[in-house]
Amino acid sequence: MWGFAYFFVFVLVSNISVLNAQIKKENFKLGISYGSGTQNRYPYKLSDHMHTVNFYKAQLNYRFKQKRRWAYEINLEPSFNVVRHQLINESVINAKDGQNYIKLREQFSQRQEFKEYVLNIGLVVRYCISSGLSSYAIGSVGPMIGNRDTERLAKGFAFSDIFGLGLSFQIGKTTFDFRYSMRHTSNLNFKAPNKGHNTINMEYSVLFNL
Repeated sequence: MWGFAYFFVFVLVSNISVLNAQIKKENFKLGISYGSGTQNRYPYKLSDHMHTVNFYKAQLNYRFKQKRRWAYEINLEPSFNVVRHQLINESVINAKDGQNYIKLREQFSQRQEFKEYVLNIGLVVRYCISSGLSSYAIGSVGPMIGNRDTERLAKGFAFSDIFGLGLSFQIGKTTFDFRYSMRHTSNLNFKAPNKGHNTINMEYSVLFNL
């Protein structure tokens, strides 16, 4: 997943010339999103723990290039996530350096709820199917702060990587959007543990042209 993140950053930087182009107000869209995800959805189907997320996003989208049916956009997505997590298979706990196995087992085998604060920056490649109807792929990365440990990821600073496929339908200045995505969170081994979390997400958005 980190290979994808590095590739995305390279593509985004290679298109930095868009910042020097004339900014057009009509190419901006502003919207809100709601979505949910779980680790127990194809293709992950991870059964040793339960990890679900409900997220609430703002979206700022800018179309910086269009050529025939293809369009290229930058997407900024700050989000607030409510996460529910529970360890199911206690044998995955690896107590090292004098840590108390029983204490760790009791801590993580209880269902817990915590918050994540995320800022993803993404690149969108869109194909216009017909008037008002389009499909797209999005890749995004960004920093994240979580306020609780799990047996797979330390609390505090981490990264959120997303790859998704979506379908949009525009009526006038209003766009309705559906997205199916894969999300990975980890912290580049800044802290342990760092196995990270994977979820498959479904997301619904409404955006408005400025």
